[in-house]
Amino acid sequence: MRKKILILDQNQIKEILPLREIKKVIGRVERAFDSYGRQRVQMPAKNYLYFRKYHGDLRIMPSFAPELDMAGTKIVNVHPKNPEKGLATVMAVIVLNDAKTGLPLALLDGTYITGMRTGAAGGVATKYLSRKNAETLGVAGAGVQALFQIAAICQVRKIKKIFVSDINRKKITWLANQLKPLKIKVQDTSLKEAAGQDILVTVTPSVKPIIKKEWIKPGTHINAIGADAQGKEELDPVILKKGKIFIDDWTQASHSGEINVPFKKGIIREKDIYASLGQVVSGKSAGRRSDKEVTIFDSTGLAIQDLFTAELAYKMALKKKIGKRVDMID
Repeated sequence: MRKKILILDQNQIKEILPLREIKKVIGRVERAFDSYGRQRVQMPAKNYLYFRKYHGDLRIMPSFAPELDMAGTKIVNVHPKNPEKGLATVMAVIVLNDAKTGLPLALLDGTYITGMRTGAAGGVATKYLSRKNAETLGVAGAGVQALFQIAAICQVRKIKKIFVSDINRKKITWLANQLKPLKIKVQDTSLKEAAGQDILVTVTPSVKPIIKKEWIKPGTHINAIGADAQGKEELDPVILKKGKIFIDDWTQASHSGEINVPFKKGIIREKDIYASLGQVVSGKSAGRRSDKEVTIFDSTGLAIQDLFTAELAYKMALKKKIGKRVDMID
């Protein structure tokens, strides 16, 4: 008996979930964090294969959500030098399986989903951890993920001004053009000015701190996104030590998040972590307690974010009859 698997390419995913509808993904990712905070999912920490000769790595990210009756596995690479070869830095595929039978349901392009769900995670963190009256946003790095972060944050806060810094000015021009359809404007600025806003997002591949402690004002919320592998860091460790740290997952954060280098040096210890974002979303832990606190969300990316987003894309594709269905033998 033959069963069919649905195949969705990147253009089809974009048709189903365009950037202007990132609010839908924010809702799904928020639900994923809630389920994780309530310990209702299975999610081993991501595994890495390091290709040191080529300055890249491959990550395998499985998860299972009983409430969806579905499991998902993402295989994703990060190769910072890929743009020199005309390739994306991050590329991914996601497989969805029916939990009842194990049957593969769908094979999806995961590159765009990774961008959307990471931006959505920044949006969720900003919703729960930034000041409610925050109205300015600074962004360090003008790559692809900056696009998703800005789009998501503008959905959860009334942002009036956006300041972006990048060593490559052409990237800021590209970012500004990408945001025009959303009627979002950005200003080219210095790293110092970007860091001095109500909300700061760091999305660079830096392996040394680029954000100085004296640039951060009281009440700032920081989404630390760029550090996603061993040895990467973007923030002066003093910012972490004096701020209120929220992680997505301890195992991943201590291994490859913003805290990974300070943790290995003994500057940051497990007891310095205030809570996970899942605990905050699920109501098990408080988030921001005052308008003067500096809050930091250390994002490493969770497999359940991919699963909940890919499940949404899969269901929408079935409803809209988008994608190619291929026979599989069971």
